[in-house]
Parts: sequence; structure tokens; C-alpha cells
Amino acid sequence: MIRLTIPSIDDEDLKAVGEVLASGHLVQGPQVAAYETRVAERAGTDFAVAVSNCTAALHLSLLALDIRAGDLVIVTAFSWVATANVIELCGAHPVFVDIRPDTFNMDPSSLESVLNWVMGNRETARRVKAILPVHAFGLMANMSEVMNLADRYDIPVVEDAACALGASLDERPAGSWGRLGCFSFHPRKAVTTGEGGMIVGNDGELIRRLKALRNHGQDPHSQSPDFILPGLNCRMTEFQAALGITQMKKLDHIIANRKRLAQSYGDLLAETSLTLPAVPPRHSPVFQSYVVLLPEDDPGFRNDVIARLKERGVETTIGTWNMPMTSFFRTRYGFMRGDFPVADRVFARSLTLPLYPHMTRRDQETVAEELKKLLIKRQK
Repeated sequence: MIRLTIPSIDDEDLKAVGEVLASGHLVQGPQVAAYETRVAERAGTDFAVAVSNCTAALHLSLLALDIRAGDLVIVTAFSWVATANVIELCGAHPVFVDIRPDTFNMDPSSLESVLNWVMGNRETARRVKAILPVHAFGLMANMSEVMNLADRYDIPVVEDAACALGASLDERPAGSWGRLGCFSFHPRKAVTTGEGGMIVGNDGELIRRLKALRNHGQDPHSQSPDFILPGLNCRMTEFQAALGITQMKKLDHIIANRKRLAQSYGDLLAETSLTLPAVPPRHSPVFQSYVVLLPEDDPGFRNDVIARLKERGVETTIGTWNMPMTSFFRTRYGFMRGDFPVADRVFARSLTLPLYPHMTRRDQETVAEELKKLLIKRQK
């Protein structure tokens, strides 16, 4: 089976984790602090806060911004459901924005329309507390336009940069544009700690709140334990951080390999009816995933392709979720197909191909050959 992804774990990673395990110092030690420093440096921010996963990073970020029941958070329609779930977990409500068909990211024109609508009403304007763009599959959203619109109305931005550590726009790193940025270290990401997340930012007071929130509300600056707010246990372990530190040493190499593989897929699939990933000018993506669009707006066909490829030894999956059309959000808010037409079409057509740094050219050729066979068969 050609797997969808295989994390890049080498002897240095295993040695680092083994040393921490052997030390018996597994939580709240020097490895986490060192890892935070590495990620903050890469993201171009003053601070970083390591947490248990990116869902926790997003959740704590909204809590640190004091987002609460009845508030509104403007968010992309197309993402892993955690992006919208954390809004609900704060008691707030998502205001979804449609995406661009080429980048799969929040469409600035749609964002402007939504902002004109919600900010034009005094009742809803006072409830809008954040904008939450996602950098889909490691390609940054158009943050210059997002920030211009956010600044117009003085709305904080939290970047869901789960897939985008190492990505940039205009040579400015993902995670450094908004008030806060959130990264994931899931095994499908360029850098993995198994599970794990990181929040980055420049506001010292927000960082203090985040460090308290991840550790039961304990004040990180108090000499004797004191609890300044209700918190959670979202701490990263020492052995996760040790793995992250060694992984960060390889980040540039991992990204270069992912870009090479993406170029190879582009060559292999150039003469097909697929729509291949776009890379707009000024963007430097990391290709956390290689997502193509099938030629038909038919999720049944897409699901059949996934099943047929699996039978042929190739693991694939959907792109990600059209969140307003998942059962919870559709039932809760009454969304219907057509409310977010671009997200509808992209969801129906999107297919993620196998991609990981040590994938061979022969495996890529097999993926392309099997996919081409299914496309040709469909056309007959």
C-alpha cells in the first residue's frame, strides 16, 4: 500500500525521545521551553506557547481573547472541523465565509461582503470578536487583504496555520500576521510530535494568559502557585518537545522535498482533466497535502475514486470538510447547499494524494497511473 503519509522519523529523533524518557523528567521541563524558542524564531514572533494539539491552540487562543457566549467569529467554510468547533466550545457562533476556487482559502471578496453585512448592524457588530482564516494545505491565505479588512474594523485575527509551519507570503512567515497564530504537529504535518500544537504571537499579556490557560489557570509569573483564571490541562510533554526540536532541524529539508514531490506530481498529471494545486505569486507553500480537483462536482464519484484507488494499493482521502454542511452545523444553523457554492464544489471534487518527504518517484508514477486509468474509464 502506498500510504497517504509517513512521518519523517530518523535515529536522531528516536535518540532525543529516548533520552527524555530515560531521564524520568517527562513534563514541564526545559525541552518544552527550548522547542517554543525554536518555533517562535521560525515564525518570526516574540513568543510561543506549546500545547497538546492544534485544537487546543485554537481553543485557548479564543479564550485568551475573551470570546464567550453569543459572540461571533468569522471563519472560512472549508477546513478540518476543529476550526469551527472551537468557536462553539467558547459558546460563540461561527460566521462562515466562502473560499477561492484556486487556493481553497478564505475569499477576501466574500470576507468583505460578510463584514459589510455584520458590521452594518449595531447588534451584530458589537458581537464580532475575531476573524479566523486558515492556510489550507500549507498555502497561506491572502493575509494582506485579510489584515486590511480586519484593521478597518479593529477585529483581532487568529491564524489557523495548522498546516503551514514554514510557509510564507511576501517572505513573511505564517503565524506572524495576526494577533495569534496556531500550528499543528500531527503526523501529517511537515514537523510532527505525534500530537502537539503551538501558539505564537507578540503580545506579552496574551501569552501570559495562554500559559495560564494551558496549565489549570496557574499564573506563569508567580513565584508561589496562584491561579488567575479557570484553565485546562493542555500541556505538551517533554518527549514531544524533544522530538519537535530534532524535527525542526530538518524542516527546510522536509519542505524542499515536499516541493520537489509536488512538482513531480504536476509533471505526471499535467495532461489530465484534474485541476492541480495553484501557487499564486508571492506565496511560498509547504505542501502539507497535495490536493487535486476531480473534473466533476460529484462527491459520489470522488468517494468511488478513493475506494478504487485503495483496491489498487493507493491510499487517498478527501481534501477537507465543507464545515457548514456537516450534520452539526447544518442542523444547528439551517445551512443548505448553495449557501457557500465554492466550498460545495471544492468539497465534492477534492482528492488528497499520497505525499511524504521520502516518497519515491516510482510510487508517484504508480499513483498517477492508477488515477489516470480511473479518469479514462469514467470518460468512456
